[in-house]
Formats: sequence, structure tokens, C-alpha cells
Amino acid sequence: MKLTHILTILEEMAPLSYAEDFDNVGLLVGNNNQEISGILVCHDALEAVIDEAVAKKCNLVVCFHPILFSGIKKITGKNYVERALIKAIKNDIAIYAVHTALDNHPNGVNKIFCDSLGILDSKILIPKENFIQKLVTYTIPENAEKLRNALFEAGAGKIGNYEDCSFSSKGIGTYMGNENSNPEIGERLEFVETQEIKIEVTFEKHLQAKILKALFTNHVYEEVAHEIYPLENAHQNIGLGRVGELKNALSETDFLQFVKDKLVCGGIRHSTFTGKTIKKVAVLGGSGSFAIKNAIHSGADAYLTADLKYHQFYEAENQLLLADIGHFESERFTKNYIVDFLKEKITNFAPNSLSSGIILSEENTNPVKYF
Repeated sequence: MKLTHILTILEEMAPLSYAEDFDNVGLLVGNNNQEISGILVCHDALEAVIDEAVAKKCNLVVCFHPILFSGIKKITGKNYVERALIKAIKNDIAIYAVHTALDNHPNGVNKIFCDSLGILDSKILIPKENFIQKLVTYTIPENAEKLRNALFEAGAGKIGNYEDCSFSSKGIGTYMGNENSNPEIGERLEFVETQEIKIEVTFEKHLQAKILKALFTNHVYEEVAHEIYPLENAHQNIGLGRVGELKNALSETDFLQFVKDKLVCGGIRHSTFTGKTIKKVAVLGGSGSFAIKNAIHSGADAYLTADLKYHQFYEAENQLLLADIGHFESERFTKNYIVDFLKEKITNFAPNSLSSGIILSEENTNPVKYF
């Protein structure tokens, strides 16, 4: 199977447009036309993981964290990043990273986090902003239904739990074509006044090229009048973190023990106990100190994240229990989700004699140890 085909599936799982601007996601090493013999899924594409890929005859490593995060000017093997890259290149192994593209996905890192703790009816904690656009166009009534349906098919008109959303209004359109025009209604150099339908739909900005293709392909006019506006509306289903409720309320100590057991935490650092029971819980996998205020504003009784600094524990302000459960631990089951997704989507993968096709890495790449 060609790598380019697998890339399409990976981007379906975690669209690269969902990633944060600072991130480095997508194909980091490799060639789109490379024939893939096996896929190894891991948390971090370290040198030991590349060795594992070689041993198991997997020439694509799909990792959560991008091993290549910031720019490098030399590859001499002087650090763990360069050594992993050199080994991957020498062995013709492609590397693909998902990171915040999956963090922001409604079924991604934080939904997996919630599911592992049995948190119910969770919603996005920090909805993604500057991600929605609106298309406005005009056509004749006879073309309106076909055009609307084509835009829906291209991905426009999805709002929360609803799809095929649009607004149409009637009006009078005017135009006059020059001597080179070929008007659908009227003649060249004739002033035309005709009934038109104004169609408005919203869409995620990464779909713009697809939306415009549908517009131009299915519109009857020679020149298609249209406008695209960026919207300030936050996206309801895409963003960082989630907040929901436990099935049963727990005391703070019971809650921390419950989390420790479920996520196999080596230890949990936490703020001063509030004395409240824990029912509503906010989570954000990875480094989530920036969302403490969001967790408080959500009304959560507890906020689970990682990489908190000393002074940030004061920000709990006795309004919620703030717990640092460990970076790796908060994202622990993400790689399992990736494996399951790929196995569901790639059913005709032809593994070799030593590879099962799509494999979960056995390497524990957590750099933090507990004494």
C-alpha cells in the first residue's frame, strides 16, 4: 500500500488543519510514493522505537508527539532527535506525527482521556476560534437546490449536531455582460434584472478549496458572485480539553486513587483539598496549565492535566482540585486509539511474514520515572 493512501486515512482521523499553529504535524520523514510494508504506532518516535520498527519490518512509524518539533540546521547524531532521524532515514522508515491535530479532534486525545475515566456527556473545554468561515452566493431558483446539495456534499452546513444547515432568501439580481460574456439569462450588452436566491452556508476553513470547487462546478453562471467571510464564532465540536461528569460523585482522596488506578500513574501532584466531592471533571491531556481558568469557569470540581509548575497550583484558588497526573499518563491510551482507527480503515493491508500490518509499539517512551 502506498504511503499517500495511508496519509489520507491519517488526515481523516486527525485533520492537519486542526493542529495548533506552533505544532509540527503530518509527514516528518518519508516519501509519499513509498510502499508501506507495516505500520508501528507509538507515543514518541525515539531511536528504540525505530529499532523496533526495523525488527518488526514496519517502514512507517505513526507517533503522537512529533520527534522533529523545531527547525534543525545539522543532523550529526549529537542528540536523541538527530539519532532517531538518522536511523529512520538510513532504514527508509517514514515518520508521521498527529499531536495537536488529534488533541483538538472531538474524538481525539481528550475524549479518550474522558472515556478512560468514565466521564459522561463531555464537551469541549476551549472551543477552537478563527476556524469557521461563511460562504454567500447567488443563483437562479432553478439552480438553488442542486447547488446547495453540492455544497453540503463538500462539507458545508455542519453546525454542532446538525448538518445540511443553510439560509436562503429571495431577491432581485442585476447584471449586464460585455461583448465577451455568455450570460445564462439575457443577451450580451443587455441589462438583466432577474429573480435570484441568496444562499448562505458555514464551513470549516480547511474545506475552502473543496467548497469553492463544488460552487464553481455546480453553479450555472459564467461568473459566480460569491463572498467568503471569516467568523468569530468558536467551533462547538473542535478544541482543547473536555469537561463532563462522573457517574458517581467521589471524595477527593477516592477520586485521586481512582485516577491513579485507571491511568496507572506513578504519582499525582495536587493542590490543597477543597473539601468538596468530585462530580464534574475537566481534563486536558499534556501540558494544560494555560487552561486552569477555563476549568474553573466551567464549574468543574477537579481539573486533570500535566506539567504544572509550583506557583500554578495556587491558581486553583480553592475553587477546584487541581491535579498533575503526568504528561505521558494523560495521553496514555491515545496510541491504542490510533491503532484501532487504522485497523478499522485499512482492511486490505498485506502484512509480511514478521509483521501483523498495524502494530502497537511495545516501547514505553515515558521519560519520567518515579522512585
